[in-house]
Amino acid sequence: MKGIRKIGAILGVKGLLSLVSMMMVALALVAYTATVTITPIKQFTIGATSDSWTVYVNDVDKVRYLPGGNSEPTFNPSNPNTYAFYVGTDANQVCAVKIELTSAVNSSKFSKFQITVKYWTGSAWTDATLYAGPTWSTTKDYINGLTSGDAGYIQQDFSITRYYLICVTYSYDLVDETTQVAVTFQYTPLPQNSF
Repeated sequence: MKGIRKIGAILGVKGLLSLVSMMMVALALVAYTATVTITPIKQFTIGATSDSWTVYVNDVDKVRYLPGGNSEPTFNPSNPNTYAFYVGTDANQVCAVKIELTSAVNSSKFSKFQITVKYWTGSAWTDATLYAGPTWSTTKDYINGLTSGDAGYIQQDFSITRYYLICVTYSYDLVDETTQVAVTFQYTPLPQNSF
């Protein structure tokens, strides 16, 4: 009660009435609401998640595919083992995909491990353009699998459906060793408003 008297003394009768009026207006405000339905859209689907390649000691400038091994696979959209990944964009957002290895290939065994990407045209696999960044115009010839952290990006424009294939040109010519080597490819989809 003393607090109210002190406030009344400070504000005066008119000030106290003004304060009470503002509180009544604040309590009488009408609130409006809007509901948003959020629909997530998946632009990226992984295809083959494993493969097995045979390489030979002293292979120089040989090519392997993920998937497919020694040869480009015969594409079948209902068979995920015939493509590495799929990207489907709509009219609202484009999508870049970052492609890299989780760790560099052992450079004491391989003198070359160059990664490129192909896409299905509807009748054949053809080279995709690799970019240095998700929205950059700078292109690159390949991802260097011997360099830790080296990555490349494909950029897919609005309203396109594409299936992709990984292509590796390698040279296994530094050692006479037949221990298995594990290589893990990593894809990170990056939706964008534009490139």
